[in-house]
Amino acid sequence: MKAILIANPKGGSGKTTLSTNIAGYLASRGQRVAMLDLDRQKSATQWLSSRPRYLPGIELMQAEAERDAPIDSLVIDSPAGLHGKNLEHALRLVHKVIVPIAPSAFDIQASRDFLEVLHQEKTVRKGRIFVGVVGMRMDPRTRAALTLEQFLKGLDMPVLAYLREAQVYVNAAFEGKTLFDLPPSLAQRELEQWAYLLNWLEQAAD
Repeated sequence: MKAILIANPKGGSGKTTLSTNIAGYLASRGQRVAMLDLDRQKSATQWLSSRPRYLPGIELMQAEAERDAPIDSLVIDSPAGLHGKNLEHALRLVHKVIVPIAPSAFDIQASRDFLEVLHQEKTVRKGRIFVGVVGMRMDPRTRAALTLEQFLKGLDMPVLAYLREAQVYVNAAFEGKTLFDLPPSLAQRELEQWAYLLNWLEQAAD
């Protein structure tokens, strides 16, 4: 089993949007997928409860002790404030970490500190865990998005995607769906933005 941690200590960074869509992509590829929802708001759990049965199934894992279940991929939606021993424990479970970052000064600073903590982790330094970042809710017309893009370009780790804020994510989530459950014509631009991220996921799984 391969496990992916979606993490950022800052609330509202887009962790659940990223988590559910990654799970949806893996399920659409025929994988047996589970989600572990550690966020207090339980948004991913609520999303799964509304997911139509005719779509590729995604299981809700109720506790980390169940991780030996016969699944191919586990996506962990982490809580805000993840740090210290809780972060160390989470990293012991996973092979990949994706850090979503929203375009605000507070998000950038929190993410800068978090990425430095990740960089100091032995498993990351030794290449046993892959780490990548994603720019969320990007609008190239705004100064905040430009600042975030400049920040991401200065990092010594892969920038997996710049995802624009789009209503298609909201509409799909209301129906328990992801971009990968929609007709391509409804999400063509967004799917193009995901291309490198998905390729990174496949490569990191080798």
